[in-house]
Amino acid sequence: MEDHVFGVVPCSSLAVESIIRVGTAGAIWGLCSSPYDARKQGFTGLAQASFVANSVGRFGFQCGLVAGIFSITRCGIQKYRNQDDWVNGLIAGAVAGAAVAARTRNWTQVIGMACLVSAFSAAADYSRTS
Repeated sequence: MEDHVFGVVPCSSLAVESIIRVGTAGAIWGLCSSPYDARKQGFTGLAQASFVANSVGRFGFQCGLVAGIFSITRCGIQKYRNQDDWVNGLIAGAVAGAAVAARTRNWTQVIGMACLVSAFSAAADYSRTS
């Protein structure tokens, strides 16, 4: 079903759907992992609740941002190249991975994350289209 969506639905709609879906998954991850982290750091009561709320928002935002960058880049490249193959995922994964690591300002981490996300994205696209 998703293979037919790219020619009909605008890239912006795909990006918004991806942001909502993956951002929600990130928020759920934050909701599950942050109470443990809060207890580990010694927070209790209101401080723990504040830590959990901040973590849920941070994880949700970061995951949604990466998903949005990936999906809008992949869709744009696919429209530009007029092909639906693994190269789109490879390039979009590199852009999304570099965006994740860019705030570290460490070029080694930026290049490493771009390569890692790019490889996983290309492998997922390759297995989907084969």
